[in-house]
Amino acid sequence: MRILWLKTELLHPVDKGGKIRTYNMLKELKRSHRITYLTLDDGTADVQDRDLASEYCHELVCIPHRQREKFTAGFYAELALNFLSRLPYAIKKYESAGMRQEIAQRASLQSFDILVCDFLAPAVNVPENLNCASVLFQHNVEAMIWKRHSEVQSNPLKKAYLFGQWLKMRSFEKKACARFDSVVAVSRDDRELMQSEYSVEAIYDVPTGVDTDFFQPSRQVQRVPNSLVFTGSMDWLPNEDAIRYFTEQIMPRIRQEIPNVTLTVVGRNPYPGLVELNERDPSIVVTGRVDDVRPYMERAAAYIVPLRIGGGTRLKIFEAMAMEQAIVSTTIGAEGLPVRDGVELLLADTPESFAQAVISLLRKEPLAKELGDRAAKRVRESFGWDKVAESFGIICERALSGKSSTANLVASGSKVQPAL
Repeated sequence: MRILWLKTELLHPVDKGGKIRTYNMLKELKRSHRITYLTLDDGTADVQDRDLASEYCHELVCIPHRQREKFTAGFYAELALNFLSRLPYAIKKYESAGMRQEIAQRASLQSFDILVCDFLAPAVNVPENLNCASVLFQHNVEAMIWKRHSEVQSNPLKKAYLFGQWLKMRSFEKKACARFDSVVAVSRDDRELMQSEYSVEAIYDVPTGVDTDFFQPSRQVQRVPNSLVFTGSMDWLPNEDAIRYFTEQIMPRIRQEIPNVTLTVVGRNPYPGLVELNERDPSIVVTGRVDDVRPYMERAAAYIVPLRIGGGTRLKIFEAMAMEQAIVSTTIGAEGLPVRDGVELLLADTPESFAQAVISLLRKEPLAKELGDRAAKRVRESFGWDKVAESFGIICERALSGKSSTANLVASGSKVQPAL
């Protein structure tokens, strides 16, 4: 197949969940299919990042696209103006006439067999009357994220704004799902939610994968007692909320029994409040972006995933499992993953229960080791990226075959039956 893959960013540096999933899948798909990677480009990428695109595509096409920097006057002005838009801000900011024109031109020349829209955002640039096979790759149910943002927000004005964003996102997401020949989710939970919420018929799910060759302990790094670690992009709102929740409501409870507990937060673009906390509290270490998260994971006594907001699946859990980490997560943090409470990790959904789960792992090293060993065995046996990419490729071929069959039926005057 000739695949036109739509994205809103280059994949290097491969430093957050969505990029990691796409990068590993495309590397596998590139072995058997021709990949044209069409992306928006804000101009901040290094030349090396463009050169490295050859690892995951045969052709790279970059469309210049500027965005307002977060927390600037212009950024807040755009947020305010979004009240007048039918689109949610997280979609509106990716509108690009250049990307839309490039897609239309390539479609008219029939230079690709199937279009894959990676995440929901690029869908805003897909022409309405695109006469080719198409797949929407949904890493999350985006509306669910905004709904959960609204539910946990205490500030009345922010809560009202987030509620409005949820309504807009739900409307856009429902219409987008209906436009594509097939929709791919990353968990059964997400697939079933989109089926029920959006009445999507041709919808499938592919599992989350992990590079089990890369993520494995070096055995050269000593575990530090009473140390915790969290990894994830800190410019993603669910991760920001998770760390606020943990540092404000959970860590003080842990300190009551383990005064010397520490937390290391590893991830790009930490929010200003977290940087300030790092400066005044020596038990909180904030690294920002790092080239390799493995040493930070390996030296920690336990790995935490205190997410209250989110959708899709968290690659960070599979990475921690492959690193033989003892994990404490909320149910939302582990949502969509085939993991079991008390078997591969511990689940806890209140500040009190989360704190107690962490305390038990820090105090009971044999329990932590047993969880870590079972988790690593589970993920290494079943969740390599080659299997994930193969499943995705089969879905694309099915969508292409279905589109061709429909076109032939229409051309012959036959009645078209809906896809099952």
